[in-house]
Amino acid sequence: MLDLDISQLPTSDELPCSDETPVDNEDQNWLPNLLLFVLEYLWKDRQDWFFAVDMGVYHTTGEDYRVPIVPDGFLSLGVERRKGGRSRNSYVTWEENGVPPILALEMVSQTPGGEYGPKMTIYAKLGVLYYVIYNPNFWR
Repeated sequence: MLDLDISQLPTSDELPCSDETPVDNEDQNWLPNLLLFVLEYLWKDRQDWFFAVDMGVYHTTGEDYRVPIVPDGFLSLGVERRKGGRSRNSYVTWEENGVPPILALEMVSQTPGGEYGPKMTIYAKLGVLYYVIYNPNFWR
């Protein structure tokens, strides 16, 4: 973990919302958005959760707090559904009282993205409890 003064870190408005990497198959967009719509329906009266698709998660557990991890989808509990009544540009853990996502979803794409190695390590350091890798071509 980096030794940083949280008050000196950039805000979500100052950080890019994602890594700008385009998806290379329809499942990468369709499945996380389907999960979002299901949660919106089931938890429509709850305001203590946030689910995002292809949004940067900024954290201080890596080597550079300016480099986000960008899951295909993620869920955080115990945070405002609409932060300050508006949409987030990115998910910045130091603005969320240190709350990491509880679930991270990665869709294996045609281009390898480190789902089974580097990303798994980053999510573990971040404190993600559930890491789901969806690979429609390989089951284990």
